[in-house]
Amino acid sequence: MTLYGVGLGPGDPDLISVRGREVLDAVDVVYSPGRLSRAVATEHVPEDRIGDLDFPMTSDEERLREAWREAAAEIAPEARAGDAAFVTLGDPNVYSTFGHLLRTLDAFHPEVDVEIVPGISAMTAFATALDVEVEAGAGLALREAAGGRAPTGPDRMVLFKVTDAPETARKLNEADYDVRFGRRLFMEAGETVVTEDAEAVADRDYYTLAYAERRGLETSRATDEFAAEADASGGVSGTPDAEVSDD
Repeated sequence: MTLYGVGLGPGDPDLISVRGREVLDAVDVVYSPGRLSRAVATEHVPEDRIGDLDFPMTSDEERLREAWREAAAEIAPEARAGDAAFVTLGDPNVYSTFGHLLRTLDAFHPEVDVEIVPGISAMTAFATALDVEVEAGAGLALREAAGGRAPTGPDRMVLFKVTDAPETARKLNEADYDVRFGRRLFMEAGETVVTEDAEAVADRDYYTLAYAERRGLETSRATDEFAAEADASGGVSGTPDAEVSDD
């Protein structure tokens, strides 16, 4: 039988994939690693089919390894006897807790078959929420910016785990970047915020992202010409002049 790693998307229950929803409908038990993923899962799965897993909020690697061993030991029998799912916000292979579970299963329970169902990652959903177009040919880097860090170099960056937005913004502004912030994008838990004001997201929140773009960055896109054509024609293009009738 199979353990499915299911990406729930960025937090809105409606943004789970059709395949993800089908898997959650079919499996015997759905394991959740935290409050937010559980809140999304319960929109699709009855409470009595959800299994909660406990992972300590710590940087102690030995405690974390023990927690993953315990989780794998609980999940493996269910995945051998039937089908089970482990849900995670975003995508299971993009900065996700699922990778730890997969490595632990490979080490201690290699007989468990695993299938991954991708989800919409917050790092791509940000583009819609912040009204950012990453056009064809553009470079885009993904960087972690916890604790006020402000990586530089690429012309465009998505920063995640922005836990000290004012300090990150200050450093990026000094490095000649414009910055926009998004907090809890597409999440029903907590307030969604999209802003250029770092002070508006100054309090620490693990689910804060930022988009940084080098100031004065020039782009050249074929369809940019349409704006110039529309301006030249007074805002009307694409159709010949026609007589106006009162009929």
